[in-house]
Amino acid sequence: MARGTAREKSPTVRVARRLLLWALVVCFALAGLLWGEQRFEQFLIDDPRFVLQPPTDYGQESPNLRIEGVVFANRAQVSRVFANDLGRSVFLLPLRERRLALLRVNWIKDASIVRMWPNRIVVRITERQPAAFMGIESECITRWSLIDADGVILEQPQRPHQFGVPLIRGIRVDEKAAMRGMRVRRVQKFFDELGPLAEKVSEVDASDLDDLKVIGNMQGHAIKLRLGDHNFHDRLQKFIDHYADIRRRMPDAKVLDLRLDDRITVLQEAPGVCS
Repeated sequence: MARGTAREKSPTVRVARRLLLWALVVCFALAGLLWGEQRFEQFLIDDPRFVLQPPTDYGQESPNLRIEGVVFANRAQVSRVFANDLGRSVFLLPLRERRLALLRVNWIKDASIVRMWPNRIVVRITERQPAAFMGIESECITRWSLIDADGVILEQPQRPHQFGVPLIRGIRVDEKAAMRGMRVRRVQKFFDELGPLAEKVSEVDASDLDDLKVIGNMQGHAIKLRLGDHNFHDRLQKFIDHYADIRRRMPDAKVLDLRLDDRITVLQEAPGVCS
């Protein structure tokens, strides 16, 4: 009877031994893979073939660092983002960290970094597009700076360029970029509505989004116009159609209110603090 019980248990013991053997094989295989992975990583770190070569002379860029898409951004600032990676394996380069650093460089809207084996890095930059010049008031002096549709104030570009964008007042440096962007986009829609009449406008005051004010250029005369918050094209066209009569009857008028569609009202110009 005891021998029969032993015979019944022997298949179970054999299965358990096989499972144990397979478990040991898997453990050894995993250990081998981990060891191989560590050795391979160490190879990528230590082998000189994967090193991002430093510049050959002071002030130059690494011959293995290719930067694409930089026109107005500070190229030296872009290159300095990778200063700590020079002379090291490209395997160690932290792609996400370097991309975030690039996005902090003025003029850069987006960036991508590609590791090109064995030892090259390709950086592709998308720059911001200027949407307007914003007037920055300081001690009765206006300084003009470029701004994009997201409200990001752009530094003086590295290379001279004539930007065909409008002049906007009423944007403050100390307000949030989202609010600055809202003012810029409001003015962009304003010019889209004007169409060809936009050439009659030299600058826009967007300090009050519900009452845009513009400087209209008419026959060499600059006149401030209050246009409200809608019907911009028709209001400006009405002013142009009646300008000759306005000029004849009110030659000293400098501020006109066009917010009422059935009339044009002359306003007194508020004295400026710098006058």
